[in-house]
Amino acid sequence: MLNLKEVQRYATEIRVETLKALTNLGFGHYGGSMSVVETLAVLYGAVMKVDPVQPQWPGRDNFVLSKGHAGPALYSALALKGYFPREALATLNENGTHFPSHPDRLLTRGVDATTGSLGQGVSIATGMALAHHLAGRKNRVFCILGDGELNEGQCWEAFQFIAHHNLNNLTLFIDYNKQQLDGTLDEVIKPFDLNAKFSAFGFDVLSVKGDDIAAIYEAIAPVRSGEQRPRVVLLDSIKGQGVPYIEQLPNSHHLRLTDDIKAEMQKAIATLEATL
Repeated sequence: MLNLKEVQRYATEIRVETLKALTNLGFGHYGGSMSVVETLAVLYGAVMKVDPVQPQWPGRDNFVLSKGHAGPALYSALALKGYFPREALATLNENGTHFPSHPDRLLTRGVDATTGSLGQGVSIATGMALAHHLAGRKNRVFCILGDGELNEGQCWEAFQFIAHHNLNNLTLFIDYNKQQLDGTLDEVIKPFDLNAKFSAFGFDVLSVKGDDIAAIYEAIAPVRSGEQRPRVVLLDSIKGQGVPYIEQLPNSHHLRLTDDIKAEMQKAIATLEATL
């Protein structure tokens, strides 16, 4: 059951803690971290079966952040869930940290897969889903990919494998924020009609607003069974989502903070904290 107010607060807290960690560091992947905040809040706040006290609990659902550069947002979600103290987020990307720029399952409590080389995370998630399926387990697997990541051919090989084996215990999210490292999708490689492409590959496809918590929940809460096809959720999101200053930047994929930008980030943090 979705407690909308509670998950909305969780999302705001994730956004605040992520902004704080990146701003303290002085650089990082702001845009793509912000655009997955609501999805992480729904997953960890309302859908996934996890136990922060036992991160390796065999009955847990698995999450793979294939777009690993959004790692700071995942760390914030895990900290707020109780996997580790939120104060530890201040060590993001420092020497000897347990919170590198991209997730590492051997370093960070609660991380199921090491990701960052785009295209590989979805293959890991596919293997997890197949293993659960073959063993007759009820564990679910969730995976977030970036829209620019879909330029990688490995993604489409995995999609074909998922559909062929009807791995409907796996749910994919495409963070469709329309920008990637070097520009907009249309400038780099046009995605064309993602809904039609995924449908042709054998998926059930839904498109929801990337900040619509209720719609995201409705898209993924029901357990898929029988002959139902695997599901792809297209997140119609905005790079920098939830932070107007970042949303309006022409390229927020990776920012190095000037004094002026840092001041804007601090204003955004204060504005968000005032809503809690």
